[in-house]
Amino acid sequence: MVAFQNRVEDILAAPTRRGLPRKVEIAPADRSSDPGAFVRGMDNFCRVMAIRPGDHVVMLTDPLLDPRVVQAVQGLARGRGATFASFMGESTRYVTVPDEAKPILERATFVVSTWFASVLDPYCIGLRRKQGQRWVKITFFRDLDLLHTPQAGFPVDLLGEIIRATGRLFPEGGDFTLRVTDPRGTDFRVPFSESMLKKMRGHNRWRGHNVADEDGCYVHYLPTHGPNLFEPNMVGLRPDEKIGIHGTIWPQWAVGFDKPFDRPLGVEFRDDVVVAVHGDSWEADVMRDYLIGGTLEEVGCGHNPKAPRFDIYPAGPNSPGALHFGINALKPSEYLRRVMPNWEEPHIHMDLVSYDSTVMAGNRTMVEDGFLVALRDPAVRAMAERYGDPVELLEGYPV
Repeated sequence: MVAFQNRVEDILAAPTRRGLPRKVEIAPADRSSDPGAFVRGMDNFCRVMAIRPGDHVVMLTDPLLDPRVVQAVQGLARGRGATFASFMGESTRYVTVPDEAKPILERATFVVSTWFASVLDPYCIGLRRKQGQRWVKITFFRDLDLLHTPQAGFPVDLLGEIIRATGRLFPEGGDFTLRVTDPRGTDFRVPFSESMLKKMRGHNRWRGHNVADEDGCYVHYLPTHGPNLFEPNMVGLRPDEKIGIHGTIWPQWAVGFDKPFDRPLGVEFRDDVVVAVHGDSWEADVMRDYLIGGTLEEVGCGHNPKAPRFDIYPAGPNSPGALHFGINALKPSEYLRRVMPNWEEPHIHMDLVSYDSTVMAGNRTMVEDGFLVALRDPAVRAMAERYGDPVELLEGYPV
């Protein structure tokens, strides 16, 4: 496989490197020099926000969200003959929906949310399943100027084909192990049953359907993250159900740290639970203080080739083949509360990041040395030709 920029030296040299909160500056020239790119971004925005005439749109927001994002959604709703209401919470970090927001939320047919509770709270899941509410999570759309970026304009249909091609790399049936390895010694394994895989494949995100036009759907916008390679809720696991997740992750970096790790740091799982943190660095001490007893929330994989490769804030990288291991701890991290007091994620959550991993699903390679194998899928290449040079579109990663 052709080598890509995955080393710590590459991360440190990248102007887009971001592990702690800072505003990403979009130069004024970027807004006017390529109006076609802005139009593509707006087209994706309008398509993903598939508001229908007669919808009642509710936004769940927070004080740090760019108010122009709210105005844009409201304007689109008004233009399509929908009604609109919003509820501003104290932050994005709700893990459950507060009671005072529920009467407003229950009236919705279409929800746009910044809240962490959107994906995990059984109440939110029930609204999608029972009432058919369509949800868009905007973790990565907190500033309207992002519409001018390459990742915003990346063809949403092509992104869907990349996701479907990744899905085709899973075994067709039977039980298997999702295994992650890397040059630092990571050997991390998630047992998959055939029923888990079947449940996951039925989700609209793994079908590559990133437009919120299906009753009960849940999508991300900007459409960068891609579906997780493993997520307990998505594969139908109960909150207390154990499947035998085990092994040690030796990440290069983590959200909440300005730079990649100088010294080795390993997070060991046994029987689905973090049992040890290895290493003698101050970062290892931070992890050891609050990750012991934590559980795996996701093995995330980026899918948008135009997402900045080394931007991991606030929830892990979105570049293809870049992995993040989301762990929910038993208690908040005092370190994260100190360095990221206004973080969009709850302080019980930690995303470990690796750019050079190899991921195997049974005997099938999904990611090789940080490269998402689906980018070489014939159907992906054929679709990419409709939009431009397939090599530039799919493998020209911004760094």
